[in-house]
Amino acid sequence: MSFEIHVSGAAKRVVDAALPGLIDDLVASGITAGDTDLWGADAEDEASRRLGWVQAVSVSRPLVAEVAALRAQLAGRGITRVVLAGMGGSSLAPEVIARTSGVALTIVDSTAPAEVLAAIDGDAQTGGLAETVLVVSSKSGTTVETDAVLRAFEAAWSDLGIAPAGHVVVVTDPGSPLDAAAGAAGYRVFHADPTVGRRYSALTAFGLVPAGLAGADIAELLDEAEATLLEVAIDSPLNPALVLAAAIAGGERDKLGLVADGTHIVGLPDWIEQLVAESTGKDGTGILPVVLLPLSPEVDQTPADLQLVRLVDDAVHFQVIEQYPGEVLVSGSLGAQFVVWEYATAIAGRLLGINPFDQPDVEAAKAAARALLDTRPDEAAPAFTEGAIEVRVSDPALAAGTLEATLRRLWARVPERGYVSIQAYVDRGELSPLQGLRELVAAAAGRPTTFGWGPRFLHSTGQYHKGGPANGVFLQVRRRTDVDLEIPGRPYTFGELIDAQADGDAAVLAALGRPVVTLTLLEGDALALFEAVQEER
Repeated sequence: MSFEIHVSGAAKRVVDAALPGLIDDLVASGITAGDTDLWGADAEDEASRRLGWVQAVSVSRPLVAEVAALRAQLAGRGITRVVLAGMGGSSLAPEVIARTSGVALTIVDSTAPAEVLAAIDGDAQTGGLAETVLVVSSKSGTTVETDAVLRAFEAAWSDLGIAPAGHVVVVTDPGSPLDAAAGAAGYRVFHADPTVGRRYSALTAFGLVPAGLAGADIAELLDEAEATLLEVAIDSPLNPALVLAAAIAGGERDKLGLVADGTHIVGLPDWIEQLVAESTGKDGTGILPVVLLPLSPEVDQTPADLQLVRLVDDAVHFQVIEQYPGEVLVSGSLGAQFVVWEYATAIAGRLLGINPFDQPDVEAAKAAARALLDTRPDEAAPAFTEGAIEVRVSDPALAAGTLEATLRRLWARVPERGYVSIQAYVDRGELSPLQGLRELVAAAAGRPTTFGWGPRFLHSTGQYHKGGPANGVFLQVRRRTDVDLEIPGRPYTFGELIDAQADGDAAVLAALGRPVVTLTLLEGDALALFEAVQEER
C-alpha cells in the first residue's frame, strides 16, 4: 500500500464505532462517483461544483509535459528562479512539494513589505529579477495580496527595462478577472479546474505548475497519487481515508494535533491544517487543527479534546511495537498523503454533519480591512508600553499594567475546551524564531495553541471549529518598522495593507466578544516577548 495508517487505544474504539456506518452508506465509492448528496440537501449545490479534485490525477496529466516544456524554454532564456505569489492552499501545497523535493521555490504569501522586497531582490544563489519567473496563483483572480505582489514585481521589472510579459505565469480559473488581465498583458496562463476548491487543489495546476517549474518531479507525484486512488475508493475497513476520517471526526474530540515525527515529507502539517481548517461551515463548525512538534506541551500532556495524528516514516512498524497508544499514526508518499487527506476531510464533513466544501466567514475581516484602508483612522493608543513592546487590548479589563499580568489575564479567559490563537503580522524571514512562541504560550495557557503568519492563513480570525471563535482567545504580534513599499496603482502601501489586515481581524474578533491582546514590537527582535511569556509561566 502507498499509505499506511495505524490506530490504537481510544482512537481505535472511535474508528470501530464509526467505520461500519461509513461502509454501509457507501461513502467512499460515492465520493469517487461524484455523489453530491452525501453531505445533505443544504450542501448538494456546493458539492456539485466542488468534486473535481476526485479526478485531479487524470485531468492534470497533460500538465507534466506543458510545465516541462515551459521550464526548458525559461531556462534557455536564463530564467531559473521561481517565485510564487499565492495565498492559502495556492501556496501551501506547492511549498510542501518543493521542500520535499529539495528544489528552490520562493513563496510570497504575505503583505509584509520586507518579505515582498526580499522576493523582488532575490539573492546571489538563486538569482535576481532578470532570472526570475513569477507564478501568480489566484482561483478567483481577485485576491488582494496576490494582486499587490504582481503589481510590485511588474513595476520592478519595468524600472529595469525588462518586459514583465516574459517573466509572469498565471494560474487561475477560466474567465476570472485575472484570466482576462493576464491575456491582455501577454502572460502565459494555465487554467485551473473551476470545479476544484483551492484547498483541495494540491494535485491541480495550483500545486503542480509552480512546483514543476521549480524542478520538482510532478510526474512521480501524480504516479504516487494514482497508486492510492483504488485504496480510497473502496467501501472497506481497509480504506485508509475512511479510517482516518473516523479517527479524527467520529468521536467527541474537536481538535486535531498534527505532529511530523520522522516523515520524509517537509511541511505537510501546514497544508493539512489549512485543508481541515477551511473545510467548515460558515458558522465555524468543524475541527480545529493544531500543528505541533514531537516535544510540544500538547503531546507531552494531551488534552482530552485533542486527537493526535503523528506523521511517521513507517506506520506499519508500530503495529508490532505499540509506542504511541491512543494516537493515529500515518505514513506514505506525498502523493498518497494528498489524496488520503482530501478524501478523509470530505468524509469527516459527513460525520460532523457539515459541508466540507464551504468555508469560514472571512469576508467580515476583509471588509473591515478595506474600510480601514478607506478611512485611515488614527491608531488607537496602547493600553501601556513595556520596554519596546506596545500593548493593546480589546477589553480594558485585560490590561494589567505589565505584559506578564496581561497575558495571565488572557489565558484566564480561555473557555473549557478552548484554545489560544497566535497571529503574527510580521516579516517571517526576519522574525522566523517567533514561531517558537507557540510552545511557550501552550505551556503557559495549558491549552492547545495555534500559530499563523498573518495574512498567510485565511483562518486567522479563528472561525473554523466547533463553536466558531467563541472558544478562542487571540494574541496578535506586530512589528513597527520603517521598511515599506508602494503598491503601484493603489492608494496604500504594503505596510498600510498589512496593518489594516491585522486591525481588521482584531476588530471582527472584538465585535464577536472575543479577547484580543495585540503586541507591537517597536524595535529589536522578539526576545523581550519570549522573556515575558517565560516569566508568566
